[in-house]
Amino acid sequence: MAGIVNYIKESFDELRNNVSWPTFSEAQSLTVLVAVFSIIFSLAIWGIDTVFSKVIKAYFNLM
Repeated sequence: MAGIVNYIKESFDELRNNVSWPTFSEAQSLTVLVAVFSIIFSLAIWGIDTVFSKVIKAYFNLM
């Protein structure tokens, strides 16, 4: 049990002292960037899924 407590203490110490946190404006711009790419990627997956769905329906309608 002491090992887990020590691990948690060292993790918080690492976060406090060694992690470089972005500024608020950097965090905002990176959040917008991730949101935009997530939307673009989801639209691409939706498009591919739609095409495959139509191809499979056309294939099975021919049989």
